[in-house]
Amino acid sequence: MTSQPTLKQAGDGRGGPGDPGASATAPQAHGSGLQAGLKNRHLSMIAIGGVIGAGLFVGSSSGIATAGPGILLSYALVGTLVVLVMRMLGEMSAANPTSGSFSAHADRALGRWAGFSIGWLYWFFWVVVLAVEATAGAKILEGWIPAVPQWGWALIVMVVLTATNLVSVGSYGEFEFWFAGIKVVAIGAFIVVGGLAVFGVLPGADSDRAGLSNLTSHGGFLPNGPGAVLTGVLLVVFSFMGSEIATLAAGESEDPQRAVTKSTNSIIWRIAVFYLGSILVVVSLLPWDDEAITEKGSYVAALDSLGIAHAGQIMNFIVLTSVLSCLNSGLYTASRMAFSLGQRGDAPKAFARTTRRGVPQTAIVASVVFGFVAVFFNYKFPDSVFLFLVNSSGAVALFVWLVICFSQLRMRRIIQAEAPQKLVVKMWLYPYLTWATAALIVFVLGYMLTDTEHDGRETVLLSLLVAAIVLVIAFVKEKVGRGRAGKVPSSG
Repeated sequence: MTSQPTLKQAGDGRGGPGDPGASATAPQAHGSGLQAGLKNRHLSMIAIGGVIGAGLFVGSSSGIATAGPGILLSYALVGTLVVLVMRMLGEMSAANPTSGSFSAHADRALGRWAGFSIGWLYWFFWVVVLAVEATAGAKILEGWIPAVPQWGWALIVMVVLTATNLVSVGSYGEFEFWFAGIKVVAIGAFIVVGGLAVFGVLPGADSDRAGLSNLTSHGGFLPNGPGAVLTGVLLVVFSFMGSEIATLAAGESEDPQRAVTKSTNSIIWRIAVFYLGSILVVVSLLPWDDEAITEKGSYVAALDSLGIAHAGQIMNFIVLTSVLSCLNSGLYTASRMAFSLGQRGDAPKAFARTTRRGVPQTAIVASVVFGFVAVFFNYKFPDSVFLFLVNSSGAVALFVWLVICFSQLRMRRIIQAEAPQKLVVKMWLYPYLTWATAALIVFVLGYMLTDTEHDGRETVLLSLLVAAIVLVIAFVKEKVGRGRAGKVPSSG
């Protein structure tokens, strides 16, 4: 039975020395070679851009077709869930900014098995995402320049972003700043222009079809019944993955505690504006059952209705920047999680080594190699091996959020006992709201098991299978470690 962890074990989760509030600039305290190469403007844009994934632009049309205007409730429900989970994660990360984020917190709060399991599952999720996003980007680029085959574009994209991450954390931050910036400006412009059209201010728009009346006409606000809202939740929940990236990146920033606090406090307006705001504009510009939404995609159809020329190519460009941003962040996130696992002894030690610029080179290369393998599977076995990879990583987001809930329940008591001054961010109505959030996540997972139409059941079962395998490895590894520790050499 392990003893209760303390905040003084903050550096590497194994009882090493170090101040829980120390940043990556103090490798002697953290046992870390990471450097504070991210500026405040980088962190701000990473935090904002992290909640805007390509899934918002590409996947929202299926949600609208399923729930009608009621998809707004689906987004609001999942958005509320993310706000609560991020508040818990912000509380723990502000007290102890670390590249391992929730995995390191779970390690100390729940036990080594928890940090090991959720860390590897999260790494697995992001390396599969690398393949998905690389393929999506390659399809767009091949459409523009067909002379280069799709696999060639996927290779080029992966190589360029790998090189960007290998140079320095600052180069990753700069790349993400500009590409996330394009997403933010694009969606902001869409909301403003679309809003003007909804209220009849924009000339040239299809004013006969646009208007808030679209929210209640065509079968009402819930044309397919209240149950469709829950089905909509299953379709949109995974587009929110990425909100937690700012807490991983904070460990390499100039002021980690400030960065975490700022990103946590701003999550509400970010989700309200970028998700709810843009979807509200889409379902107000067009009737939810308009065939163009499913044929062209929700945002392209909305742009077309505004009379904007080349709407499809404009949206392709925005989706491409989202894909590149997601790829860049995915590689960064996977490598930092691998680095943290290596630092804690849960991955090869080579993963925890850094270059003179503070880059975990081996962790990056290992992550991208698996990404390349997944891309290969996508081209050779799209309906078997790759489909298994995608579905088996699909529910990892919900597993991560659930672990964050249980970690925060224990970490609050630890922080209050060890360093109450570190509680600069606090979860609301602790512990009741934490328990309510955990219950909601379990409910969503349970509801997914009843969903056969949208592969929800298969996704949960395969994700549970992979999680069970990782858990078995974690317990075996821990038991072997204890056995070795218990062998005391004789004095002769």
